[in-house]
Amino acid sequence: MADFVFPPARQPSVAVAGTEARFPVRRIFCVGRNYAAHAREMGHDSDREPPFFFTKPADAVVDTDTVIPYPSLTKDLHHEIEMVVAIGKGGSDIDPANALDHVYGYGVGLDLTRRDLQGDAKKKGRPWDWGKAFDRSSPCGPIVPVAETGHPSQGRVWLAVNGEIRQEGDLDELIWPVADVIALCSQAMELKAGDLIYTGTPAGVGALQPGDQVEGGVDGIGEIAITIGEA
Repeated sequence: MADFVFPPARQPSVAVAGTEARFPVRRIFCVGRNYAAHAREMGHDSDREPPFFFTKPADAVVDTDTVIPYPSLTKDLHHEIEMVVAIGKGGSDIDPANALDHVYGYGVGLDLTRRDLQGDAKKKGRPWDWGKAFDRSSPCGPIVPVAETGHPSQGRVWLAVNGEIRQEGDLDELIWPVADVIALCSQAMELKAGDLIYTGTPAGVGALQPGDQVEGGVDGIGEIAITIGEA
């Protein structure tokens, strides 16, 4: 057994629906601009170009029903609701025809974004990490095993702030469906059990303020709820 110089950090994990078991999180991959309407609202062409990915640290994940302090360094915190794919079997250069065999289950997540920091990074050609990969930036609801959900290709994706609908779309609007996303990601990185893939957000992203109650869901999978606390 390794002799660490201090106790290792606790393993990040996500709840598994209907059980006391937890899904250990290894890495978090996020797909950018995977809904045409969201690409347009962000000022980009919605043509079906190959998707791009960015990452978040595993310990950015937090459970549903958590109070998340308003993050530092930003005055423009945004919500992005997404379906999350939980990888249960790894692989490299995965064939799209077999990609869904690698899925353990699905969940509902939020890609919280410090939009002002992301925008500044874009203008300067710098990485997005400070805008995307900050503490508690990846809330995720319970993972529902494939045996219960199947592989959903349609279903309402929605988010409400203080009871008012902000985002609404459907899984059938994904530019790149789950099988393609898994295959393309695996061309660049070897996927392994424990990886999460946030599949993109529909249009309607917007700012959050301290005290906001945020709820969202994906039909057939589940829901998530968080509260934005004070800084």
